[in-house]
Amino acid sequence: MGKIYERIDERLRAFIEEQHIFFTATAPLAADGHVNVSPKGLAGSFAVLDDVTVGYLDLGGSGAETIAHLRENGRVTLMWCAFDGPPRIVRIHGTGVPVFRDDPRWQELLPHFDVSMQSRTDLRAVITVRAERISDTCGFAVPFMDHKGDRQLHTQRFARETDESFSRYCEKKEHVGVSLDGLPALPLPLPRRIR
Repeated sequence: MGKIYERIDERLRAFIEEQHIFFTATAPLAADGHVNVSPKGLAGSFAVLDDVTVGYLDLGGSGAETIAHLRENGRVTLMWCAFDGPPRIVRIHGTGVPVFRDDPRWQELLPHFDVSMQSRTDLRAVITVRAERISDTCGFAVPFMDHKGDRQLHTQRFARETDESFSRYCEKKEHVGVSLDGLPALPLPLPRRIR
């Protein structure tokens, strides 16, 4: 039986931080707009910021639907499910905000994440999510799966980029500056990092 939580307590935090993957879901306001679901999970790219706020690092390589939706309406759901141990699913429904490289909050947020993630060239934004509803459900139908480790392909691919070449990469990539539905996504050229 599911439960509603007022905050991210220590047990919830431990569960969330033990999971190797989570999913984000967003949608535009338009009834015919594209709903987006994205997997996230490179080690060190997620953090619980306080008892009602979490954050994750938005890395390059794909489009920017989540950012476009958050800029338009802020609605987001994050979901974690246990693929080992006791069955459980946790969801945070909330308001998400993309914090870009030139935002004064950038430097305040980065220390919450693994140091190896903070200087990545492909780091486009920090997404913060303030929870409006935190809940869990049983997860009885979630299969058991073994975690073998993070894939290194993404990290290896973008390790070759400089800030300048990564910005050019983003400018050439479809659906980075503008979403599938024509909404503003990432600011291009990418803002310079506040140092």
